Formats: sequence, structure tokens, C-alpha cells
Amino acid sequence: MSWHPQYRSSKFRHVYGKAASKEKCYDCVPITRNVHDNHFCAVNPHFIAVVTECVGGGAFLVVPIHQTGKLDPHYPKICGHKGNVLDIKWNPFNDFVIASCSEDATVKIWDIPKHLLTRNITSPKNELLGHVRRVGLIEWHPTANNILFSSGYDYKIMIWNLDTMNAVILNPVKILDAHNDVVLSMSFNTDGSLLATACRDRKIRLIDPRAGTVLQEASYKSHRVNKVLFLGNMKKLFSTGTSRWNNRQIALWDQNDLSVPLLEEDLDGSSGLLFPFYDSDTHMLYVVGKGDGNIRYYEISPEKPYLNYLMEYHSHLPQKGVGVMPKRGLEVSACEIFRFYKLIPTKSLIEPISMIVPRRSESYQADIYPLTTGAQPALTAQEWLDGVNKGPLLVSLRPGSGAVNSLPQFLEPEPLIKTTDLSQHQERGGRMPLKGMQKPSKIEDSRKQLKVEEKFPKNEQMCLSNGFDVFECPPPKTESELLQMFYRQQEEIRRLREVVNQRDIQIKQLGLELRNLRMRTGSY
Repeated sequence: MSWHPQYRSSKFRHVYGKAASKEKCYDCVPITRNVHDNHFCAVNPHFIAVVTECVGGGAFLVVPIHQTGKLDPHYPKICGHKGNVLDIKWNPFNDFVIASCSEDATVKIWDIPKHLLTRNITSPKNELLGHVRRVGLIEWHPTANNILFSSGYDYKIMIWNLDTMNAVILNPVKILDAHNDVVLSMSFNTDGSLLATACRDRKIRLIDPRAGTVLQEASYKSHRVNKVLFLGNMKKLFSTGTSRWNNRQIALWDQNDLSVPLLEEDLDGSSGLLFPFYDSDTHMLYVVGKGDGNIRYYEISPEKPYLNYLMEYHSHLPQKGVGVMPKRGLEVSACEIFRFYKLIPTKSLIEPISMIVPRRSESYQADIYPLTTGAQPALTAQEWLDGVNKGPLLVSLRPGSGAVNSLPQFLEPEPLIKTTDLSQHQERGGRMPLKGMQKPSKIEDSRKQLKVEEKFPKNEQMCLSNGFDVFECPPPKTESELLQMFYRQQEEIRRLREVVNQRDIQIKQLGLELRNLRMRTGSY
């Protein structure tokens, strides 16, 4: 493979990886020693969950994302499984619900309290009993609420509808029986209408999950696949595996023709698995090696050569697994476009690694933060089961632009008239038309709403930068922390200016309404 491709223009050509400082890592975490090929870590903007080593059954930890440093050895665990936990995944539409699967052949759904854990959690919200052998993989549907896929060593993929009041669910809504061996990987396309799987029989399958039919099947003998991944709306699949000579290998496929890969390249001779991650917003692909400390990253293009090598992050500390922060939890003021949480069992350490685009400007960089997947489902579970397809609901990451977390939303203010329009009406001295204006009762309601919003901001990120309180922060110790503090203060100043402008508009509206009322009473 050529590591020095011809020059090409790209805004992500100089992306670099930055490891967090020691005080921002998670230390003394008893990371599992299980050899199962999974991430063993799941992250959202509120919590980091990691599978731990324990005696007698399986357990995992759920730690608040900002509780860094040394972990208390007696920190409470989620420990309701009777066998080792093999996979954990956060609900993409509820940051306080997590699913886990285990060697005890069960899948369990857990409610995580908003406050700090004070004791072990042993009773799940739901228990899914359908598999007869251990369950190795779970995946949430990307756009439908409460739809969960599970794959077990009984060679079956089961689809579960969690929109039920039953604590124990015995029957899945659908069973996909299209594999002759253990499923090693599952991946959805953007709207969740297609499922790609990698199986131990070395085949990649493209499946319609609701019909249960195999649409495409790849059995390319020179590529033994381990992991497969949909590349957003590119209509392409990416897979990692090994070649005939046991070299680590990557391959790119056309989802409409899986007979021969579009691209096939050997990386190195290491034996560890390769975990692929794709960012559909930036079209960047990250390949993380298990057992080594490297993270390779590429840029995907729709035409040849398809895969453009950018850079490689090197570390001497090998990773056993890795978690990924959703885009809505990134630090946009630092131009962070991706964040990994690297599990280092030799040091009992979890190390965050930020992928950063170097920029000098302090303002929000809209070109590297397009609209991204939000935390609200596009479909209900029943709508998806009935055959409806919808893409994910998109949100902006611009601070203060809208809700980008999965917490309940507060009251929204009434739509306001533009300041320029108000000033024009004042200059003319005429009567302000009541059409499009708020009635006095609505004005009073909006004033009350404004008071409520002053206490409880509509968007938590307006006062919190990724949950970090700008008013109760420790003094900066380094130059980078000082810059981050400066950016946060600038955002707070901007927010306060917006509040002042809203108040000015409210005052002008009330003045115009009073003037119209006086003129109306005078005409009678």
C-alpha cells in the first residue's frame, strides 16, 4: 500500500489525534480480560460504560463522563447477569437506557439513574429470553425507537420490540435464520432498512431485516472477513479481516454487487482484530487495531481511488477495546470531530483520544460540523415494523442552535417579530397590525416562559459545555486549558447578548401592543 498518495485538497488532511492528560483519564478501572472480539465500552454525552472483570457472573460499570481520575474500587456495578458480559450498547434515543448481552444467553435492558450510583443494580428493566446459547452482539436500530437486534451463538439474529409493559419478553418479533455459523458483526445503513452481517463462514450478507431475505452474499475466498460496516449513504460496505497469508486486510465493496471488492489492501502482519468506525458527516473512516496502539484514518470518496489515506495515530500502549462518543457530545469549540475512549487493561486505564482539525479561528466552524444525527427517533417501533423507512432526524452542533441531547425539552418561546420590522413600524407612526402579533395573554405567557427559561435553559449546552459548568470550573493549569476557558467565556457572553436582544424585542412588542390598544379605544 502506498503511504504517500498524490496531493489532494481536503479540509481533513491535517487531522491529528490528541490523547487526554492524565487527570482527564479514567484510572483504576478493572477492565475485563475476556478474549471476545468486541468493543467492551459504550459512551454517550452523560456516561461511559465499560465491561469489568468480576467473580461469579458478569458486570459492567457506568461512570459519569466527567468523573475522571481514580475510580473508587468499591464503585457500584450493574451486575445482573449470571455469565460474562460480552457486549453493551447505549440506547441512541435515551442516554439513561443501556442494553447488555451475556454468556447466560440473555439480553437485559437497564435504566440508569440520573444521580450517582450508590449501590449495585441487579434488577433490569427488561429481560429478553429467546436465545438458547450465549449472545455475543447487540445493536439498536438507528432511526426506530425501542427496536433492538441481538445475535447469538445459536446462529440466529433476533429482532425485539421493547415498546411493551412486560418485564420479561419471551418472543422476538422476527428471527433471521440466514447464517450457518456465528455472526461476528452487524451494521445498518442510514435509515435502518438494510442489515449487513459478517459471519464466521467468511461471508458478507446483505439482509432485508423485516422480510428476513438475503439480498446479496459475498464469498470472496482471499478475504476472510471479521467486521463489516455500512458507509453511510455511499452505497458501499467496508470490511476488515485477514488475507490468505494472515495479513490484516481491509476491503471496500459495492452494496449492489458483492461478488468482487472494489478495493482490497493488506495493512500489516499483526494478529489483532481491526475495528472500523465511519463518520458520515466528514466521510472519514477510522481503523482501530486491537492489541496495538494505532488508529489509521482515511477519507472516503465516491469515485476512485475511493479510499484516501490521511494519517495514523501512534501509541505505545495497546488497546483491548474502544468506545466512541456520539457527535452531539464533542467539544466543538476545540474543533474536535471524533473522540475515542481507549481501553488499556495493562494499566487499568481508559484514555480519551480526540481527533482534531487544526484551526486558528475561535468561531464555530460550520464547514466541519454539518447537520448530524440527533437524539430523537424518526419512527416508532410499530411504524418500522409496518414497513416505513425514514432517515435520522438531523440537528446542528452550533452552540445554542437547538436541543442535541436526549433529555426532555423545556418550553419553547413564542415566535418573535424581527427587530427591523418593529423599527420600521415605529418610524411610520402607524398602527401595528394585530395579524401575526401575539395577543396580550400570549405575551404574558411568553414573559413567564422567559423567566422559566432563565432558570432552566432550553438547551443545556448554552450553559454547559458538554456538561462542564462554566461557572464552577477549576482554574486553568495549562495554556490549552486557558484557551478552552476563554472559548467557553466567549460563548457565554454571546448567549447573554442573545438573551438581552430577546428582552429588547419583548419590550418593543409590548410597547406597540399598548399603542395599538390606545388607538383602538380612541377611535371608538
